[in-house]
Amino acid sequence: MRGAMESTVVGTRAREARFRLRLGRYGVALAALILACAAGVMVGKAPLDLGTVLGILASRLHLSQAAPWWPASYETILMEIRLPRVVLAALVGAALSMAGATYQGLFRNPLADPYLVGVAGGAGLGATIAIAAPLPPAFYSMGIVQIAAFLGAVLAVALVYSLARVGRSTPMTTLLLAGVVVGLLANALTSFVMYWEGDHLTMIYSWLLGGFNVANWQQVVLVGPGVAIAAVAISLLGRIANVMQLDDDQARSLGVNVELVKLVLVLGATLATATAVSAAGLIGFVGLVVPHFVRIVWGPDHRSLIPLCLLVGATFLVAADTGARLLPGPQEVPVGIVTAFCGAPFFLYLLRQQKRSVF
Repeated sequence: MRGAMESTVVGTRAREARFRLRLGRYGVALAALILACAAGVMVGKAPLDLGTVLGILASRLHLSQAAPWWPASYETILMEIRLPRVVLAALVGAALSMAGATYQGLFRNPLADPYLVGVAGGAGLGATIAIAAPLPPAFYSMGIVQIAAFLGAVLAVALVYSLARVGRSTPMTTLLLAGVVVGLLANALTSFVMYWEGDHLTMIYSWLLGGFNVANWQQVVLVGPGVAIAAVAISLLGRIANVMQLDDDQARSLGVNVELVKLVLVLGATLATATAVSAAGLIGFVGLVVPHFVRIVWGPDHRSLIPLCLLVGATFLVAADTGARLLPGPQEVPVGIVTAFCGAPFFLYLLRQQKRSVF
C-alpha cells in the first residue's frame, strides 16, 4: 500500500515538473515574440519610443484619458502602417511554421516544407494570371490577386491529393511525387504567362518574392480566421501526430484512422499555407527552419511542437521583416530574400546531417 502511494506521489511530481517545463518553454517563446513585435513597431525611418507606442495603444483602447503628447502622424504610422504589418507577419510566420512541422511529420522527412504539395506553384500561377489579366482597377482594390493566389493554391493541392489516391489510401510517397509534378507544371505555366505578359514582370516578381509593404488591417482580418482554424485542427491532433511517426500499419494497430488523420492534417496545413501565401506571397524557408529549430531545442512531441512553432515562426518572420526594412538600399528588400539568406545555410546543415545519418 505504501509503495503504491509513493508511486502515485512520484508520478504526480513528475507530471507537475513536465507541466512547469512546458509552461517555461511557452513563456520564453512568448517573450521573444513580444520583443520582436515591439522592435517591429518601434524601429524604422521614423523611430517611435516605447512610451509613445504604449500611449497611443492605451488611447486607442480607451485605457487612458491623458492628452496626446505625440504628433498625429505618429499615430498614423503606428496604427495604419507598422502594427498591421507586424501582426500580418506574425500570422504568416506562424502559419508557415505550423504547416512545415505538419508536413515534416506526415512525410517523416526533415526536409519537407509547406510548399511541398503544390501550394507554391498553384498560388504563384493564380497570382500571376490575376496580375497579368486586363481586369478593371476595382478588382485589384478588392484583392483579386490574393483571392486568385488562394484559389490557385487550394486547387493545386486538391489536384495533387486526387492524383495521389490509390484506392482508399494515400501513400505519402505518391503524394510527394504528385506534388512535385503539379508544382513543376504550375511553375512552367507561370513562366509562360510572365513571358507572354512582359509588361507586368516587376509586379509579378515583387509578389513572388514575398513581402508586407502593402499590409493593412483588411488582410489581417482575412488571414486570421484561416490560421486560427488550421491551428486548432492541427493542435488537437498532436497526440495522434506522434503516433503517425510510426508506419501506417503500426498506427492502424493502435486504433488510428490513418487516412482520415492524413486528410485532416493535409487540409489544415493547406489552409494555413494558402491563406498565408495569398496575403504575403512566396516566403521561403520559414516552414523548413523553424520546425527544426523548435525540435532541436524543445523536442519532437507534436503536442508542444505545434504551439511552439506558431510562436517561434511568428517571431522569426517579424524579426526578418524588421531586418528587411532596415537594410540600406534605394527600395525595401523583400522579406523573402532575408529568409532565404537565413534559411539556405540551415538547409545545407540539414543536408549534411542527413548524409551523415545515411553513411
